[in-house]
Amino acid sequence: MKSSTFLTAALAALIAVPALADGELNLYSSRHYDTDERLYSDFEKATGITINRIEGKADELIARMEAEGRNSPADILLTVDASRLARAKDAGLLQSVESDTLEERIPANLQDTDNQWFGFSQRARIIFYDKNDVETPPQTYLELADPQYEGMVCHRSSSNVYSQTLLSAIIENHGEEVARDWAQGMVNNFARAPQGGDTDQLRGIVSGECDISVANSYYFARALRKDVSGLSDQVDMIGWVFPAQDAEGAHMNVSGGGVAAHAPNRENAVKFLEYLASDQAQVYFSAGNDEFPVVEGIEKSESVAKLGEFKADDVDLAAVAENVPLAQKIFNEVGWE
Repeated sequence: MKSSTFLTAALAALIAVPALADGELNLYSSRHYDTDERLYSDFEKATGITINRIEGKADELIARMEAEGRNSPADILLTVDASRLARAKDAGLLQSVESDTLEERIPANLQDTDNQWFGFSQRARIIFYDKNDVETPPQTYLELADPQYEGMVCHRSSSNVYSQTLLSAIIENHGEEVARDWAQGMVNNFARAPQGGDTDQLRGIVSGECDISVANSYYFARALRKDVSGLSDQVDMIGWVFPAQDAEGAHMNVSGGGVAAHAPNRENAVKFLEYLASDQAQVYFSAGNDEFPVVEGIEKSESVAKLGEFKADDVDLAAVAENVPLAQKIFNEVGWE
């Protein structure tokens, strides 16, 4: 991620350049992966459109777009997690897009019902465990709350969007009462207070603080592909389970984007979204950042393929996103920090 000084300068540059200039695209992105550089450069080479970027945290970018209002130079908002995309839609920051390409290539459950946002890459929420200490790992998300795993489970905080979206999916799939019981059982089973990111949950298994952790698939796949400090040299001790294979399937979340409500370069913005759904971009999401493609038939990278085949939950992520406020209420009620 660029420094705050560069962000300020970049924003000033965007405002100084005529927003309607031909051949430009103003991208607001919270994706912080260096490998995305290839996506941007390939698009520029293929189209001749210059991408001007503003990078920051999702909440900051959403707040900036709200403050800028109709004068916002933003053409595209690109971020991770369906709930953030839904939040941008609810704030009136996105607009509907009619595109045969996007409709044909992006599964219906991975896009907004009003075509205001689309998912372009996926990550599965997986149960990881210490193969030396756990003989019978949980096979579903609900089993994580079983008393037999008391004091064994590590997870991120309730303020994290991945936690919120997982609980929101459980609400959608199993109902509010089951979701509340699950959240309470998880709190009872915590090995430590929720802390850190997904890689820290995996490192907790290596350090012995946790016997069982939950993390997004690409954090572990990355450790299979290259050196990740405190994790890669011990991956052999970690087993994994794609949950709920006899039920709804593994929870999936997306990285996605939409066209800004007041996009000055709307045509270029639609072209960019369509490019992200292309075979070339889909392959690179997997090869460059260890994510699952959303387009059917795209070959997965070696690191992602090592995780194995599995059944994915095809629940409508737009419906899941609507449950986030209730999920946060449940977290507060059960004392999930």
